[in-house]
Amino acid sequence: MNIPSFLLAFTFPPEPVKHAVDYITQPYYFITLSTAIFALMFVVYKWWTKPGVALALLALFCIFYFGSIADENFRSIVAKPDNVPITIMVISVMCCLWIAFRRAALNDSRISAGMPLLEEDRDDKVLVWPDLVYTELICLILATALLIVWAIVSKAPLEQPANPGYAPNPAKAPWYFLGLQEMLVYFDPWMAGVVYPGLIIVGLIAIPYIDVNPRGNGYYTIKERPFAISTWLFGFLILWVVLIFFGTFLRGPNWSFFGPYQYWDPHKQEALNNIDVSNFFWNIILNTARPTEKNNPIPVLPYWLVREWLGFVLMGFYFLVAPLLLRATVFRRMYENMGGIRYVIMVMLLLLMALMPIKMVLRWVFNLKYFIFLPEFNANL
Repeated sequence: MNIPSFLLAFTFPPEPVKHAVDYITQPYYFITLSTAIFALMFVVYKWWTKPGVALALLALFCIFYFGSIADENFRSIVAKPDNVPITIMVISVMCCLWIAFRRAALNDSRISAGMPLLEEDRDDKVLVWPDLVYTELICLILATALLIVWAIVSKAPLEQPANPGYAPNPAKAPWYFLGLQEMLVYFDPWMAGVVYPGLIIVGLIAIPYIDVNPRGNGYYTIKERPFAISTWLFGFLILWVVLIFFGTFLRGPNWSFFGPYQYWDPHKQEALNNIDVSNFFWNIILNTARPTEKNNPIPVLPYWLVREWLGFVLMGFYFLVAPLLLRATVFRRMYENMGGIRYVIMVMLLLLMALMPIKMVLRWVFNLKYFIFLPEFNANL
């Protein structure tokens, strides 16, 4: 991709800012900052959705992003033909979020003032023929023309014919599977490739049956559906879009993390001394070997149960005791409205979703791999 010379003449952002960005894009800082911004997005949504504020934020983003193209390392990542659509996707998600939150902010203000909703205050119905068909036809023609121009200007990133003796470094899945590929770092393949994708589908199917609150149906709002909207958006933005961002822009050779202004050094190796909960208990705390079939301190129990007892206790508390504590505290009113069955389904899906960021942070900070390590049954968690 050819960059205009006047852009290359810029030295924006300054080097200290680049180092700061590389520092905060380390995964544990980045996910923490993303979560904080996500929470702040709901707290001050009536402020940042104002057109003036939104345009100022967009202008700052564009200045920072396109100004950074002058940096060779940044440009080598974002200008890859495979990565250009991801940039468009991120900007598109931002625009769609702004539209939804802006209309929600206006609706919530109108509800508080006793005014009718935006969707009720105007009649925007049109005839399918000819109005809607003509509009769709024009959009189809424009989109086709745009894709043709894009295909001519930006060549397809075709590589050499498949060669079993050569593997690219890093070997990345298509962008829509990068979230799953990132999950494989923290979970076994059966969890990351089967269980979690299945739970996503089952959870989306179950939403209308779990949450039967009629408020918010057919119109935008945040105030009337804060839990449902924030939970869904957390799963979509933090646990999917951010993971795609990780895999696209921050995962370099050897699947190591690199800052956006860092050179992707293929010789960089991150030593990860992965430990499990059982390893932490037996090897580090007790300073002894983990139980085996021949060395079982409690022969009446299976050696794998003795070895992994702490992991079973932690997961038992997480999936059995935590729902009861939540029912008695944070989700007490929700339990009364939903009933026992729907509450159990909802809280289990919520805890499974929360398990992903928990494992991610524990892996980054403590190199913790598994809570329960059962290679005997090929079942690790």
